[in-house]
Amino acid sequence: QVQLVESGGGLVQPGGSLRLSCVISGSILSIYVTGWYRQAPGKQRELVARISGGGTTNYADFVKGRFTISRDNPKKTVYLQMNSLKPEDTAVYYCNVVLRDVVLPLNEYWGQGIQVTVSS
Repeated sequence: QVQLVESGGGLVQPGGSLRLSCVISGSILSIYVTGWYRQAPGKQRELVARISGGGTTNYADFVKGRFTISRDNPKKTVYLQMNSLKPEDTAVYYCNVVLRDVVLPLNEYWGQGIQVTVSS
């Protein structure tokens, strides 16, 4: 089994910063892609950013230049540095991983989600 534990969320004022972390643990053979998604009330879950094992990154247009995704492979941890936060960034943020584990050659897992609120 694979577990994802997110941390670093909370309340921040507009223009502020937060850093989300996601620690991945369990019976993992290879990690392919890790990413962050978010879901605001009444909206669908959307991709924020993702990073491949080789370090290739993709960002949603609405976070380009403000958010940075990074990954520490030995620690099996993915980070999302969020700067210049806006009220519209308020959402539950979810960590996502696509990997090879002892169950399947290609499997996908989600974290439990962490609240980020941007408000004055």
